[in-house]
Amino acid sequence: MQNKNRCLRLATLALLLASAGTPALAERPMAVDDAGTLERGGAKLEFGWSRDDAVRGYEGAAGFVPIDNVEVEIGFGRAKDRDADPDATVRAVGAALKWIPLQSEIGLSAGLKYEYGRERVSGEGTSRAHSLAGLATWAFEQGPRVHLNLGRTWTHDDEDLNAWGVGLEVPLSERVDFVVETFGEEHSGPDRQVGLRYTIVEGLKVSGAVGRGNERTIANAGIAWEF
Repeated sequence: MQNKNRCLRLATLALLLASAGTPALAERPMAVDDAGTLERGGAKLEFGWSRDDAVRGYEGAAGFVPIDNVEVEIGFGRAKDRDADPDATVRAVGAALKWIPLQSEIGLSAGLKYEYGRERVSGEGTSRAHSLAGLATWAFEQGPRVHLNLGRTWTHDDEDLNAWGVGLEVPLSERVDFVVETFGEEHSGPDRQVGLRYTIVEGLKVSGAVGRGNERTIANAGIAWEF
């Protein structure tokens, strides 16, 4: 039961904090976050569905940039594990602060992201986690961008873990981006997923991704609006 509870927690934190897994509240459909923020005064709303093997649920997030290079985010998630007997329901809320002092259209961008998440599993009580990650992005003049995340998560039950992620975005056209990434944490193998992001109109995007890792299937789909 302890391993099942741990899987539920990590799956929910991935839903809430990124996907996460996952390292952060990344731009959908990626779990690996980019080293970038919206412009000062900008905001965003995101809603989506996620699957982590038998754990399936939905999540939402909102972000705002009050000052240059600083983005504040809040989020929520709800998931259900139908393999549990009886079904286990997970509810989560969280917040994040992203500071990217170095931002470049071409070349290196880098910064830090702090996250806090709290979740409640039906019949199992409440758990909390804090994480801090270093984010780096290299943008090529031709359009592709490579992202690197390195971080650590601290939990109230002392199951502290190091986490990592590497992702690639490649523009296929003016509206379509192809994404591929691999990410993981200490004491487990890597997860890998591929996906597409489509810009309907400026600021409004839909996306989806599927992947595999640690003998389970992962997937997500959603919509994001930046304004």
